[in-house]
Amino acid sequence: MARLFGTDGVRGVANADLTAEMALGLSVAAAHVLGDAGTVGHRPVAVVGRDPRASGEFLEAAVVAGLASSGVDVLRVGVLPTPAVAYLTGALGADLGVMLSASHNPMPDNGIKFIARGGHKLADDIEDRIEAMYRSHASGEPWERPTGAGVGRVREHDEGFDQYVAHLVGVLPNRLDGLKVVIDGAHGAAARVSPEAFSRAGAEVVTIGTSPDGLNINDGIGSTHLEQLKAAVVAHGADLGVAHDGDADRCLAVDAEGNEVDGDQILAVLALGMREAGTLRRNTVVATVMSNLGFKLALEREGIDLVQTAVGDRYVLEEMKAGGYALGGEQSGHVIILDHATTGDGTLTGLMLAARVAATGRSLKDLASVMTRLPQILVNVRDVDKSRVADCRALGEAVAEAERELGSTGRVLLRSSGTEPLVRVMVEAADADQARSVAERLADVVKSELG
Repeated sequence: MARLFGTDGVRGVANADLTAEMALGLSVAAAHVLGDAGTVGHRPVAVVGRDPRASGEFLEAAVVAGLASSGVDVLRVGVLPTPAVAYLTGALGADLGVMLSASHNPMPDNGIKFIARGGHKLADDIEDRIEAMYRSHASGEPWERPTGAGVGRVREHDEGFDQYVAHLVGVLPNRLDGLKVVIDGAHGAAARVSPEAFSRAGAEVVTIGTSPDGLNINDGIGSTHLEQLKAAVVAHGADLGVAHDGDADRCLAVDAEGNEVDGDQILAVLALGMREAGTLRRNTVVATVMSNLGFKLALEREGIDLVQTAVGDRYVLEEMKAGGYALGGEQSGHVIILDHATTGDGTLTGLMLAARVAATGRSLKDLASVMTRLPQILVNVRDVDKSRVADCRALGEAVAEAERELGSTGRVLLRSSGTEPLVRVMVEAADADQARSVAERLADVVKSELG
């Protein structure tokens, strides 16, 4: 039986894979697992938020029903980013949080993400307990249902918006006065939050993608579609642009000339600023193995240590907590600033990046030039036996030969997909043609040896 929980909660096509019945059942299970963690006599409280997807309306109703029927009091915060729900879960002393979103996925999808006390992601074993209880209840095993005054109460917590925005502005090292910033809200959860936070911090704000109607989230806009943001930044003569995804836990940027600034470059800029401020704990940044080699070389040149993890922001976060590090993230724009957030926070990342531009008086293009992105070619080889990647001798020899050819200015990474029958071949080199040639050659070996 396939595991319900993926790398970031439970996701699927809303009302097909992810139904109201499933949302209710999972919430009942989460209430028992996470709500029972409270002290004796304590009435559990949950914070529930969502992105603007139309399906979020009925899924939210199901989640609230499941929680309240289990004796959990519910604070509905409405449409807010995932990091806002995480922040409010901690700030309000709630026992759990629930976010309804499928992040950067298309509108028909949706997802449920449970958040533990303090605003932290759930460990795998906690997710497994929730899933086991959900399946047990779904098979007919009864559960204790409170009655009378024991049922949960539901109320709106409209002040959550201002609490979160005040938190974001309050942790900035300096104001953004004099900057013009274009914000792309992806017609998603940051459509109100991000423009408000930047405005309160002193920036002149131009917006695109900030008119969600429940159907247009991520539709040709946001962090996975930067074309409109690039054009808007240039057209308005802005200093920079910031793009979010549907639930605003990530941020990509655009400089004044319309050039993309990815997660690796943002991390490099923030790392130097934090080191200067004395807040880059242990002089270290945490990133995944997919980070561009140019990022690693830039940190080496600047004397900053790099710790690399498996792909996924949850693995970055685990390493940060274990090692006591303050900054980490992914090339995709998931940036974690652990002193101020328990998860990736796209609005916070954008604010911190803009604050660095304002503080230094340098352009974003100049700041981002601290690293040079090496050409990176990724080839997905489908319908192969991905379990044999590590043990195939011929493939190992081909990789070793490629690494000798690339030398110190190139890199090869072969990675089995966690969700599909494919192997990802990633090659970096100083020359794009060389990177492509090596990647295609290795892809051919993968097909012939593992197909």
